[in-house]
Amino acid sequence: MIRRNPHNPIITPADVPPSSPEMEVIGAFNAGAVKVGDEILLLLRVAERPVSDDPNYVAFPVAREDGEGVEILRVHRDSPEIDLSDPRSVRYRGDLYLTSISHLRVARSRDGVRFHIDPAPTILPSGRYEEYGIEDPRVTYLEGRYLIVYTSVSRRGVTVSLIETPDFTTFERLGVIFPPENKNVAIFPAQVGGRYVAMHRPMSHGLGSPNIWLAYSTDLRHWGDHRQVMGPRRGMWDGVRIGAGGVPFLTPEGWLAIYHGADGQKYSLGGVLLDGEKPHVVLARSQEPLLTPEESYETSGFFHNAVFTCGTVVEPDGTLRIYYGASDESIALAETTVDAVLRSLEPVAVGAAG
Repeated sequence: MIRRNPHNPIITPADVPPSSPEMEVIGAFNAGAVKVGDEILLLLRVAERPVSDDPNYVAFPVAREDGEGVEILRVHRDSPEIDLSDPRSVRYRGDLYLTSISHLRVARSRDGVRFHIDPAPTILPSGRYEEYGIEDPRVTYLEGRYLIVYTSVSRRGVTVSLIETPDFTTFERLGVIFPPENKNVAIFPAQVGGRYVAMHRPMSHGLGSPNIWLAYSTDLRHWGDHRQVMGPRRGMWDGVRIGAGGVPFLTPEGWLAIYHGADGQKYSLGGVLLDGEKPHVVLARSQEPLLTPEESYETSGFFHNAVFTCGTVVEPDGTLRIYYGASDESIALAETTVDAVLRSLEPVAVGAAG
């Protein structure tokens, strides 16, 4: 039902120039996707780390609050004030830092496979809520402009922020729209019942589990009327955590969305159908994953056994292009059809937990 592109991975870290000579690209993945004219535009998450020139020192990046690049902190490995027990992070003087930092960068293609990647960052982290980077964008075309929602990371927590652009040349930052800890936000491409709609995924600590929720807004900045939509299903492919994938799109049957799920061993992708007028109501859902890690570029990499999408594109003939991050390192492409996904879903009893 689903076909991986034979040229996968279609974008790798080696394809992306670093933002400065002091940095090296270690990941180009989890891209938002949208049609712009006759092109497909990907907004890549580009992860970089400082170039290591002395093995005795640990280097970790912090974005400057003014958005003018990255400051690199270097601490001797033998310092009693540093904790290196986790390879993804550094604890120094009581504060937690990440060993890499991400920005967003545009890539364009006419055939959806061969992409021209901008030579410099499109959007750099800026401000106190983005000092550790910006990640995992979703792009929605809505009412004549493009909305970019992304995860913003800092020592203050993991938040979700919003940027608006008419052309991917000029950008207006609208700030944080979901406070800590939240991520995996995707704004629907049309209002429902006179309100904007967004999927989001609050992080649960203690009680509860990572569930997909919906929120509503009249101005895109202030969100409320939160409703839990669906949660993990114990013992299944999405039994540990779930979250939104690409932007939902409307079909004659309702809103169709591709989402990610994890079972504790791997991240896979599935589909969910939501009611067209009441999108908090789940109509059908994947019993088996649409896509699960199998190829070497999906099972090996920075984060093994992960396929994770932030962007899908529906073509006029019903082809569904799923651009997905493979092992938190590269971008790959899988294709199917909207009809095939809809046929694969299992109905959910009305009133049953999603």
